[in-house]
Amino acid sequence: MLIRVRTRSGHDTASALRPNIAHTAHAAPLRRLGAILLLALTSACTITPPPRPLLVIPPEAINSTTLDQYRAAVAKRIIERNPTSVLHGSPQAMLRSLVVVSFTINREGQVVKSSVYRTNGDDDAESTALATLRHAAPLPPPPARLLNSVGQIELFEDWLFNDNGKFQLRTLASPQAQNYN
Repeated sequence: MLIRVRTRSGHDTASALRPNIAHTAHAAPLRRLGAILLLALTSACTITPPPRPLLVIPPEAINSTTLDQYRAAVAKRIIERNPTSVLHGSPQAMLRSLVVVSFTINREGQVVKSSVYRTNGDDDAESTALATLRHAAPLPPPPARLLNSVGQIELFEDWLFNDNGKFQLRTLASPQAQNYN
């Protein structure tokens, strides 16, 4: 085996600890064998990520009367806390924007996560939807039987925007106008 050492002066020196096989006819096959063994050893190794916590969603949180009642309570809170942004009457026939927001609420009613899930690209409407959700916090605490295994519930709500920038929430929305007057 040949060891190369670079001295402080920058010169390379070499010393042989064992007979140098680098110049023998068998060196190339041994190097290939070493590379193959190294590849075999590393390919046999696996990295197992830590287990993710199992998120269990209770059946009551899927299409139930309790869920519908809670969604209505959340929508009412958003409307109550943002009265100047709310559209009264019917939404126009051709909406300016529809913004779907996904948000997660903990057992105390705090919004722990929110994001725009779907939109037509209207940045002002997206900002308004997220801001009115934040302004409504804390939301009513969800019923315990709707909470998942980490004590949260994820909801979706649609903000329906007219051209004037005012909105209704789909959960409480009036029927939409039928003509473009």
